[in-house]
Amino acid sequence: MKKILFNLLFLSAIICFGKAANAQTYQTAAGLRFSYESGVSVKYFTSPTIALEGTLGFREKGAVVTGLFEIHQAAFNVAELKFYYGAGAHIGGVGSGTYRVYNGDVRVYNSSSPLLGADGVIGLEYLIPSSPIAVSVDLDPRIEIFRGPIFSLAPSLGIKYAFK
Repeated sequence: MKKILFNLLFLSAIICFGKAANAQTYQTAAGLRFSYESGVSVKYFTSPTIALEGTLGFREKGAVVTGLFEIHQAAFNVAELKFYYGAGAHIGGVGSGTYRVYNGDVRVYNSSSPLLGADGVIGLEYLIPSSPIAVSVDLDPRIEIFRGPIFSLAPSLGIKYAFK
């Protein structure tokens, strides 16, 4: 727990003191996201540093729609590498069964259940030079409020095609 807290504080400090990105290198990107709920993802920049990201994710016996508001900044003076952080929400549903969340908790649902919760995101995205491919890694702290509260910290990997 101390290691996770230290890493989050370290990344937060870098983000707070990092310089703002001059411009995004694409307007829209679509691809795949691999996480607790893996599925399709679309990111759209509304300004050079602000993006909206939506994901339709699937997990055992269920589906979840997540929407995020993200702020992007330059990272480590690498032109195509960006830090991003933000917040949003998710809604969906799961069927009956036993589910293990990333923090090790086991939950048993005896019937289908709706899901509703708040999400955060902090990560890095790299647009491969001379290529339309963007790769991202992030941590998604989230609170499931409808069937909880349940807190989890889900890591994810994203691969997107960037439309310039």
